[in-house]
Parts: sequence; C-alpha cells; structure tokens
Amino acid sequence: MTVQEELKQLLEKQVIPDVEDALDDIFEQVNELKNADEATKEEVEELQDFKADLKDILKDIESGELSDEEAQEIIDDIKEAMQGGEA
Repeated sequence: MTVQEELKQLLEKQVIPDVEDALDDIFEQVNELKNADEATKEEVEELQDFKADLKDILKDIESGELSDEEAQEIIDDIKEAMQGGEA
C-alpha cells in the first residue's frame, strides 16, 4: 500500500467518520436544547472547516498532487492527534 493509499483509508474510514459523528452529536445537543451558544457555533464551524480540509486532501490524493512526504506528514499528524485524544 502506498503512503497516499494509507492516508486515503485513514481519512475515509476513520477521521472523516469521526468528524461527522462529532458534528452529529453537536447538532443533536443543539436540537435538544433548542439553542446553541457561541462556543458551540464556533466548534461546529471549526469541525465543518476541518472536514472540508480533509476532503480537499482526498481530492489531492486522487489527482496525484500529494507527495509521499506530504502524505506521511499528514498521517503522522493525525496519529499524534489521535493519541492525544484530539481527533
């Protein structure tokens, strides 16, 4: 498996679904409360921006615009964030 394939699988099978789950949880909480405070709105915006960035990375992989080195750096960053509980 190439580095790009590894990154693509990591994004499609784990990171993007995790972001979508987090967004779903927030929307569910907002719906229950019928209100969203400013911090919640900011969190939603950040997660939506992050998801868009991840999808852009997938496009770069598909188009061959992402080098092995860049892909490995992203993989390392994701794994580090996951170990820190941030992803």
